[in-house]
Amino acid sequence: MIANAAPNSRWMSTEMALTTGGMITVAAARSLSSIASLRKLHGDSWIGHCNPCPRLVFTSCRLRHKNLRKRLQAEKSARERLAVDAEDFPSEEARDEGSEGEKNVQMLANGPFFPSKDSKTEESLDVEEKRSFSVSIEDLLLMIREAEKNILLLNQVRARALKDLQESRREKDSLRAEVEVLRTRLAESSAKIKLAEQEKLKNEMLQDEVQILQKKLKEKEDSQQQALTTKSSSIKGTKFEEEVESLKSSLADLRSKDELLKQLRTDKTELQDRLQSLESRLEENTVSLTDLENAKAENDTLKENIRKLQMELQVAELSATEAFKLSEQKLSPTTTGSEAVGSTNDRLLLENRMLQEQVKKLLVQLAQAESQKILLEHAQADKKALKEQVQLLQHRLLESDAEIRTQLQTYQAEVEGFQARLERLKSEKKSGILQVPAGEMPWDFWTGIHLRIDAWMLDKVITVEDGEELRLMAWRRDARLRDAFVQLQEKSNEEIMSGLLKLVNDRKRPGLYVVHIAAEMAPVAKVGGLGDVVTGLSRSLQRKDHLVEIILPKYDCMDYDRIKNLKVLDMELLSFFDNQTFKNKVWLGTVEGLPVYFIEPFHPANFFTRRTVYGERDDFRRFTYFCRAALEFLLQSNKRPDIIHSHDWTSAAVAPLYWDIYVPLGLNSARLAFTCHNFEYQGTESPAALAAFGLNVQQQFRQDRMQDSFMHDRVNLLKGGIVFSNIVTTVSPTYAQEVRAPEAGRGLQVALSVHSNKFYGILNGIDVEAWDPSYDPILQHQYSAEDLSGKAANKASLQSQLRLNVDKKRPLIGCITRLVPQKGVHLIRHAIYHTAEKGGQFVLLGSSPVPEIQREFEELSYKFEGHSDVRLLLKYDEPLAHSIYAASDIFVIPSVFEPCGLTQMIAMRYGSIPVVRRTGGLNDSVFDVDDTTIPEEKRNGFSFSAAEIQGLNYALDRAIKYYLEKPGWWQQLVKKTMRLDFSWDSSADQYIELYRQAINRARSRAPA
Repeated sequence: MIANAAPNSRWMSTEMALTTGGMITVAAARSLSSIASLRKLHGDSWIGHCNPCPRLVFTSCRLRHKNLRKRLQAEKSARERLAVDAEDFPSEEARDEGSEGEKNVQMLANGPFFPSKDSKTEESLDVEEKRSFSVSIEDLLLMIREAEKNILLLNQVRARALKDLQESRREKDSLRAEVEVLRTRLAESSAKIKLAEQEKLKNEMLQDEVQILQKKLKEKEDSQQQALTTKSSSIKGTKFEEEVESLKSSLADLRSKDELLKQLRTDKTELQDRLQSLESRLEENTVSLTDLENAKAENDTLKENIRKLQMELQVAELSATEAFKLSEQKLSPTTTGSEAVGSTNDRLLLENRMLQEQVKKLLVQLAQAESQKILLEHAQADKKALKEQVQLLQHRLLESDAEIRTQLQTYQAEVEGFQARLERLKSEKKSGILQVPAGEMPWDFWTGIHLRIDAWMLDKVITVEDGEELRLMAWRRDARLRDAFVQLQEKSNEEIMSGLLKLVNDRKRPGLYVVHIAAEMAPVAKVGGLGDVVTGLSRSLQRKDHLVEIILPKYDCMDYDRIKNLKVLDMELLSFFDNQTFKNKVWLGTVEGLPVYFIEPFHPANFFTRRTVYGERDDFRRFTYFCRAALEFLLQSNKRPDIIHSHDWTSAAVAPLYWDIYVPLGLNSARLAFTCHNFEYQGTESPAALAAFGLNVQQQFRQDRMQDSFMHDRVNLLKGGIVFSNIVTTVSPTYAQEVRAPEAGRGLQVALSVHSNKFYGILNGIDVEAWDPSYDPILQHQYSAEDLSGKAANKASLQSQLRLNVDKKRPLIGCITRLVPQKGVHLIRHAIYHTAEKGGQFVLLGSSPVPEIQREFEELSYKFEGHSDVRLLLKYDEPLAHSIYAASDIFVIPSVFEPCGLTQMIAMRYGSIPVVRRTGGLNDSVFDVDDTTIPEEKRNGFSFSAAEIQGLNYALDRAIKYYLEKPGWWQQLVKKTMRLDFSWDSSADQYIELYRQAINRARSRAPA
């Protein structure tokens, strides 16, 4: 047993050498040993028999242990067989094979993978060991081959298992996607239900507020009337009362005359309508008279013919009678004569009958002519009466015009006299107040002002500085303070405070100093609506006497022709980025009358010299660099604005940078305003990106600051703008409500809820000077609400230019948009087909940044290439856009969501009636003409709720029907929409109010 076990111990020592020297597992060593032995014995032919997998040596640990257990069991059984067979002496062939196997093992052991064996040890083996070793080698080789087959089978099983695992993972992913879709739909449904409930609650609240406001308005009118009576009696006494009474009577007379004037205008309109109808009837009667005169002439001709025929008939009858008498006298007995007389009589009778029939026909025609003559006489009488009525109406119309002109002149003269007397009374009232010297006002008056100022200071609603200034004015009995307080004393405490604080602010600065930091500005760097908003709002603020400046990146793709007086500033602007300091060049120019600073970075990445504004892979780095450089420019140039207004995620980093870095450096004069134009684009990146532009990652990467609410391993710049700004706005009131829900909030609804006290929705405006059809230089024919003839001419010109059927009666439907899912591309595609089916014409202008959508509409454009009623222009062309606005009758805007939208405002400005989906700013600017809950003067378009084909069909069909069937009503609708005010004035006033509130809050919190 000991002798027979020696080969096994020798094999184990070989394995130990393999595993120790080569740093591999026992199973791998055994596999390599068997491979080397096979290669020695069979050469390369062994590969065809075994074909071992290359991954055998590196198989998994689990398979290794399993195979090792199998091999150990096989070795154990082999040792038992060797113990039984050791009694038999091996043959010469077996000894030779054993020697050869031993050599193979030794060769493998001395190969490049293993350390060499001691040669003395090899020589010390006796013959018995070699024989036993040869037997064990054969068995081991068989076992190894079986093990290799098992390994191959295991690998195949493992491959199949991996394949099944991949399939199960794919199924799992698809199921997850379906679950996510279902969750999204559920969230959408919940959001819609919630939005509907909110709308219902909002409507109820608005109704209650309307009732309350009506009640307050009535009370206020009563109180104002009482106050007016009291003041008039206290200031001017009886004379003033008499003047007021006379003015009231004059006003009553004016109102009655105004009503009379309106009635006269109504009568004039009715008379004009009647005159038109009578003229049309007169034209019809004139045609009838012409026909009747022709009939009369025919009648005379017929009478003459009848007279001639009657004479011929009489002659014929006489001739027939004479012939008949003659035939009777000359009767002969011959048959021939009798037959001749009979044939002559028959012929004469036949001619007599024919003449009688002709006479009857002529008599019938004569009767008809007589009836036509009677009708002609009646028509002539009607014509004469109509002429008399027309003359009477014309005379009455002239008298009415003269009376209206007289009444209008009298009315205008009395209005001017009334206004003059009213202004005189106002000046007398003002002088009456001012006649009392400020020093002679009662002490109670000044004491009341002092008490109010002290109360505001104690409540910290005004700053100590402003309070002291107001107290000083009261102590000096300043006349301006007295006048302001007298005018405001009947208003609320907040309004009185704002009015008095204005006296202090006006002494310091006439207006606010506002700096916009943005990525776009129209028209030099415009991609979307952001550029229009920055320019429009800034120009409106400037017109209201506020100082406005804009800071932009200096793109190489800007429209430099629209920048005036562009020059580089003599300053070296250094900014921090990537733990380094980089130089920047600052340029100054004028755009649309506004001062604009352009920052050109000297960074090796060439951030803004890429022939594009957006769409780069490193947009996060590009615009965070710009935000840091813009604030550095304000600091180094010693600018101290009142408001820093940033826009969208591209400049949202301004807010956290301002508070964390620049306020400690001394740039602390401003309050921050932030406007998000679209919550879909948020600017997310890994937290480490914050350190590149100087923010502390640990401080900002928190859920209540800049950590993204969806992807918790990323930061969100848009969220940072919301959290760190003093004022947060979006571009319409409806969109401000929509983004508070998960569907539109895109994960920021929680942050907006937390900061709801500073979040507002303000509807954007448009530049009414740039978009004015009465002065638009691009249009071939200018027009206005008072004269729409140019619009029809522009329609014909565009139809001819685009090779469409030139037909003014068919509705031309326009659509100018970016072809992205947000804009409802599936509804736009359907609107094209639906318009063609309804007999209208459709013109689309726009392109898509999404390749699939662009290809789809290119195929659609190719399909309609030769169509005479559809034209798709897949580009953006500014002059062509003006032409489409001016030419179109209807404008389709079926957006899935629309934060504000300027297209519908421009379309209405040009007299094109919008068809929109009720979402965002579209819901705030377009009101359905059939919605009876909306006041008549506000109804200006057609709308639908769900982003579905049925809703679009309903709205579009109504628009086409009204256009075709109610042309007069449609013209009035066009005129009404063109007169609507979509300028920036109202929106700018709302921004100014928010600016001042933020500034006043900051001053009230300032330390004493």
